[in-house]
Amino acid sequence: MCNCNENNVGKSLLLLAGGVAIGAALGILFAPAKGAATRRKIASTTRNLKDNLVGKLETLVESAEELIGDFKENIEEKTT
Repeated sequence: MCNCNENNVGKSLLLLAGGVAIGAALGILFAPAKGAATRRKIASTTRNLKDNLVGKLETLVESAEELIGDFKENIEEKTT
């Protein structure tokens, strides 16, 4: 059976990651630094956030695959 709390946790993690990304980008943009240094910081932060988000999405996909597998097993058990 689907646990809606797990779905909410995944959505919350995505929203949190998005908020962190926006906050970091704004913080870097308004920080006093030379153009080249700021661009390097933006590139580095963006890469780190992308890697973090990809990791969280992979975890979310794995959880979804497990839930689908459990759902299929439950259906098979009920039909046999």
